[in-house]
Amino acid sequence: MAKPGPVLITTVCGALLGALVLTALPASAAPGPFAHGPGSASEPGPVREGAGRDTATAPPRTFAARSSLAPADTPLRTDGGYPRRTDLAVPPVDPADKSIKLGLAPYHSLAPRLNALQKLGDRVSVEVAGRSAGGHELYLVTVTAPESARETREQERMRERIENAPAAAAKDTRLKAAYKTPVFINNNIHGNEWEGTDAALELIEELATATDRKSAGLLARTRVYLNVTANPDGRIAGTRANGNGFDLNRDFITASQPEARAIRRIAIDKQPAVMLDLHGYVNGTLIEPTTPPHGENYEYDLFLKNAYANALGMEKAVNGLGYTPAKDGVRPAVIPFRDEQEGWDDWPPIFTPQYMPFQGAVAAHTIEFPMTVNNQAYDTLPEAELRRRAAINVDIAGAAMRATLDHTDTHRASVLSDQIETFRRGAAGEAQRPVSEETVPGVPGIGPEDVYTTTFPRAYVIPAGRSQASAVAAARLVDHLVANDVRVRRAADGSYVVDMRQPKRGMANVILAEGRDISADVSTMYDISGWSLGLLWGATVRRIEHGPVPRTVRPVHAAAPTGSVAPFGDLLLRLDDPKELAAVNALLAQGVKVRRTADGAAVVPASARGAARVLADRYGVVFRATKERGSAPLERTRVAASVTAGELFALREMGFEVVPVSTEILNAGFDWSTADVLFVSRGLEYGKLTPAAQQALRASGAGVVGIGSAGAAFNAAAGLLPATAVAGNGDANGVVTVRNAGGAITGGAPGHSFVYAPMWFTGLGAGVRAEQSYAAADPLVSGHWRPGADGRGGPGDAAGRASVVSGTAAHGAPVVLFGTEPLFRDHPKGAFAQVGRALLAR
Repeated sequence: MAKPGPVLITTVCGALLGALVLTALPASAAPGPFAHGPGSASEPGPVREGAGRDTATAPPRTFAARSSLAPADTPLRTDGGYPRRTDLAVPPVDPADKSIKLGLAPYHSLAPRLNALQKLGDRVSVEVAGRSAGGHELYLVTVTAPESARETREQERMRERIENAPAAAAKDTRLKAAYKTPVFINNNIHGNEWEGTDAALELIEELATATDRKSAGLLARTRVYLNVTANPDGRIAGTRANGNGFDLNRDFITASQPEARAIRRIAIDKQPAVMLDLHGYVNGTLIEPTTPPHGENYEYDLFLKNAYANALGMEKAVNGLGYTPAKDGVRPAVIPFRDEQEGWDDWPPIFTPQYMPFQGAVAAHTIEFPMTVNNQAYDTLPEAELRRRAAINVDIAGAAMRATLDHTDTHRASVLSDQIETFRRGAAGEAQRPVSEETVPGVPGIGPEDVYTTTFPRAYVIPAGRSQASAVAAARLVDHLVANDVRVRRAADGSYVVDMRQPKRGMANVILAEGRDISADVSTMYDISGWSLGLLWGATVRRIEHGPVPRTVRPVHAAAPTGSVAPFGDLLLRLDDPKELAAVNALLAQGVKVRRTADGAAVVPASARGAARVLADRYGVVFRATKERGSAPLERTRVAASVTAGELFALREMGFEVVPVSTEILNAGFDWSTADVLFVSRGLEYGKLTPAAQQALRASGAGVVGIGSAGAAFNAAAGLLPATAVAGNGDANGVVTVRNAGGAITGGAPGHSFVYAPMWFTGLGAGVRAEQSYAAADPLVSGHWRPGADGRGGPGDAAGRASVVSGTAAHGAPVVLFGTEPLFRDHPKGAFAQVGRALLAR
């Protein structure tokens, strides 16, 4: 049955990074019930303004228990049981912490408050789960009833049995009775969506000090894990992004950032059955599950059953607080699955709650509290109003947390059984169960628009030797699979085999599969719709649909070393992978005389063999013997860049020396002797440069590399290459098939790339070369790409058109333009080298 039309949603998020933070807030000695009551002033209810979810970490530190932290009547555990106390280092006070204005806890107050909470009894443990990009500690709190070392070992044994022997676990009555259900609450992953952290602190204190039987029973049957702030950099600075400028809630399939890798480790080690991810701001409070399309690699029948039931409980708790539109500006809660038609989907595995089901969660929710306090509101509203709103958000976040704990405890038997069943189906290789009102009783409104399933292959093989396009890319992919807890085994011929009869087959498939074209299924998507690492990371991956799985000889805990150096003669280094670019840039930085071949590889003189050995070991790259001389010298390229945070990160990952620039910087008299190439993908308009800045750029002879609409517009305004840029549907994105012309830029490049608001080039003038083109047939492999309302801009219009062009401007500068997004969010690793080669081609 069709769902009602979409409900208008308010959402605000976004911004930049800045300073660090303030006086420690004293921990209250009293229990912390959710005391924020309804306010008075009303808030106008804007419609959806932005994207509320929207643009291998080191192991956790271990600390010796310190008896000075606990009251005399609370013995400390030193044997591996619980509680485990960590004496957290207290950061310096930062009065510029953006949390302070809202009456919320600044980052520097968290460590002393958590230190105090650990002293309140025997239920609270704290560990450092990692560090942020800016170097701040990530605090993971565990709240549970005390456990002896033997009891903790038994809990771990049961956790492993659930994953690794699910069929046996399903019959284990003792396990089902004794296992503590893991619940994970993730807070503040968007730095300027603060209030989940403060609600978590109140919840920890409440659970630590509660004396009622219900709380004691809950903690005897549950482990509650709370990531107090997932993004301390952004919390301090009042920015959505972390210290590297990344939206962490877009990073889970790529895991480029340390904060995402820390959460991944928590997911694997703690194996939560239920999780919450606290966000803002959507009025009324938005509580997932989502609209279609639903991730096709989930056991969605089990997930929907639990997520919807938990959502109803959270909705009741949030609405039961008594806030009203007239009195407080707070609208009733919204459950997208029930209340909306599309636009808030769970299709891509880039968001925290959409990643968690692959690690065993049978209910995972984004919660968006309602009252906007960030961005323009933060800068313009009176402080008293901001604090009123923030207090309401803390209250609502706390209600959602408490309702989730109540629901999980009440339904722990079915929640645990469904987690076991998720793993059992994967291990047995069973088909998914399509959702329907029969297979998921109690969930109204299920229709054909909710049915998304896939057919899992029997196995994947990542070949070795000559069958592998890139050994270094294959090793990266294998290590990524292992880091995501996918089982990989080695075959006798050196190939890697992923047998899909394994508990986390959904995780394996979401990484390796090509994906699916969902353009016809829905009219709009929340974020990206295609992401295949099997196609985009540069490695050869083979899919075995049926038949025998290649015989394997051992499990893989890390990819085998791939680096090597030929023992004699000059050396050839392919430049097909970001690690190979990093290696050649390291050689150039050392002053090694490197030459380029016609197809874009690098020839390294025999005299640099010692340096090559170091780099082969560091990056896993291969230096082969060669008799080629190379056609042109390569030189160290210094890049002046007006780019996204993801692109800047990728450029530096490849070893380029990058100086960020802007219109203002160039107009102020930029010293072009410090840069060789201008890279433009955002924020720099040629027409806004002063005549002096325009002349300085031309006189410098610097090459230009442009990406997307900003690069194309810069090219047109500057009159660099005679080529017409055509914009496709701006909402389109996904994995596309391409045809490479070969040569210095795309020689040896993969046959797939990534697009986001795709472009192509027509009317190529004299001297302009099509380096790469979209496939002549429908180029979209997976993702969402429709024509626009006028019938134009779809993949049919792009078919056969140039996606990457190059040439020389009239003043002699080399120019390369991309209609694809080869560095998008540091993700499509196999396409990085095209940009790296373009920067070196000057």
